[in-house]
Amino acid sequence: MVKKNKFSILVALIILYLSLASEQTFENVPSFNIPGFDKIVHFSMYFGLMSVIILENRKLIKGNRNLFLMALIPFSFGVLMEILQATLTITRTGSIFDAMANLAGVTASVLLWLLIKPYIKEKIR
Repeated sequence: MVKKNKFSILVALIILYLSLASEQTFENVPSFNIPGFDKIVHFSMYFGLMSVIILENRKLIKGNRNLFLMALIPFSFGVLMEILQATLTITRTGSIFDAMANLAGVTASVLLWLLIKPYIKEKIR
């Protein structure tokens, strides 16, 4: 199971690090003065995580129920990251709006998969 999902685990570990690292870690990273940019980052990270989960497990997705159950993994992980930010870190805070951006990224990935799956059905077998 771990070997089959190695990229999903890698992406989750990167998100874990980015979520729990102190703010000083990112001092040298250029910042963008775009309102809501952090929500775009959250959306992108969880869109990427869900997309990797889908790609690594595409042969197991027999119906939409399996897909929606898989989506609970990154959604729950995102909520956990927000809780851990609020409780374990000093310089970071958890946010319901960040969790909503995470959910939006997961949902967008699922919807994209549902849109493209019929067109690539023969190639994924």
